[in-house]
Amino acid sequence: MSEMLTRSTADRYRLLVAETTALVAHRLAGATQPFSGASRSELQRLVDDSALDGPGVGTSAAIAEIDDVFLEHAVWFHHPAYAAHLNCPVALPAVAAEAVLAAVNTSVDTYDQSTVGTLMERKVVSWTAERIGFAHGDGVFTSGGTQSNMHALFLAREAAVARAGAPRAETLPRLVVLATASSHFSVGKSALLLGLSDDAVVIVADDGEGRMDPDALDVALQRAAASGLLPMAVVATGGTTDRGVIDPVASLAAVCDERGVWLHVDAAYGCGLLVSRRRRHLLAGIERARSVTVDFHKSFFQPVSSSALIVREPRDLAAGAWHADYLNPLENAEPNQVDKSLQTTRRFDALKLWVTLRALGPDRIGEMFDTVVDLAADVADAVDADPDLELVGRSQLSTVLFRVRPDGTDDADQDALVAGVRRVLFESGRALVAKTVIDGRPCLKLTLLNPETTLDDVRAVLSMVKDAATALAGIAPDLDSELASELVAGLVGAEVSA
Repeated sequence: MSEMLTRSTADRYRLLVAETTALVAHRLAGATQPFSGASRSELQRLVDDSALDGPGVGTSAAIAEIDDVFLEHAVWFHHPAYAAHLNCPVALPAVAAEAVLAAVNTSVDTYDQSTVGTLMERKVVSWTAERIGFAHGDGVFTSGGTQSNMHALFLAREAAVARAGAPRAETLPRLVVLATASSHFSVGKSALLLGLSDDAVVIVADDGEGRMDPDALDVALQRAAASGLLPMAVVATGGTTDRGVIDPVASLAAVCDERGVWLHVDAAYGCGLLVSRRRRHLLAGIERARSVTVDFHKSFFQPVSSSALIVREPRDLAAGAWHADYLNPLENAEPNQVDKSLQTTRRFDALKLWVTLRALGPDRIGEMFDTVVDLAADVADAVDADPDLELVGRSQLSTVLFRVRPDGTDDADQDALVAGVRRVLFESGRALVAKTVIDGRPCLKLTLLNPETTLDDVRAVLSMVKDAATALAGIAPDLDSELASELVAGLVGAEVSA
């Protein structure tokens, strides 16, 4: 009996998918908290007990094992107590499209492997470029914001090398990228991977709230030029990961235009504003960028992965083109996407966004993103009004930064509580929040990307945070940290279950 998805196994495929989706639907409907709370050692035992060598157990048994090993202990982003990272619940039309992608297994690197899929991706890219304001823009789907940012900086590097007119070995050590301390870590990582010098990322001062200061950028560009350096790109952020703030893109674009520098806008987080009828103005000036990163698997509620790099000038993408006789021979006039992408084999991820746009329309997606931004503003107000909590700045998007202040604690005590609170909530499985560091001090972070989460849902998470902090603050400082964590996790679990 064949185990491949073919014409002869179509009926088995239908039954298997129905069986699998029934398991997932059961777990979705029954999830009472975002994580089971199982310890790492428990999970490791589950994994170790499954032998990958030896005879197979059969497809039905293997799928049942997925339910026990993975689904029971997965982190559920749709649960209202999940508020840790930039993960979103996913739109139903996109999930349906994902099933099509897996079954057909299209690769959109060349036209002869994808045909209409290539044309559909190009239309989605063109639609996105138009939303940005690029009249004749182009681009390509990527695995995520990190790859999109690296691709943009690769193109900027190639343009700078060509502009310098000197040998590459002489030019690379002089190239610099300007960004703020709040820029995504992928900027520094990309500089490393692109062979730039160790100090190639120049940090530009911000306004005190994480937004790049245009005057400081102008000064930094002048200083770089005076030092014999070559500014290859400025990276503005359309929604910083921690603060959720947006650089003043229009003002930065004016500086870049005057100095002749490539402006890249990392809008991985804030790209949902492109379809917001109420907040589109927050990205004013983005049409003046040379390249833009968009992550549909954040604020467009798409399954991972679904990101894209969009460029204003289609010719810029040619810097990454590479010809192989077996794949895209020079005489081939077909629209091969491998000529634009850093990847070769590549999933048809654009189909998910295509189906979502056709099913819901862009305005509805924008309303969903506005809902989470509104929620974050309401949560920030609630935190600010709570004497046991301290709000750390205001977001323009959907993050909330705060600290908890149990009675009798000072700043040092409150800083020390941050990691412990995050840990015990995670280990209880009841709620997931993140931690970060702002201006040298740790704080807790909520990232709200679920349009169905309510203010009361988040208040319940904040209540768990305060309970955990109070319990941790009351534990003797010499108590073993793992034991302390177990005690507090038990208290949190008991209080929420009551």
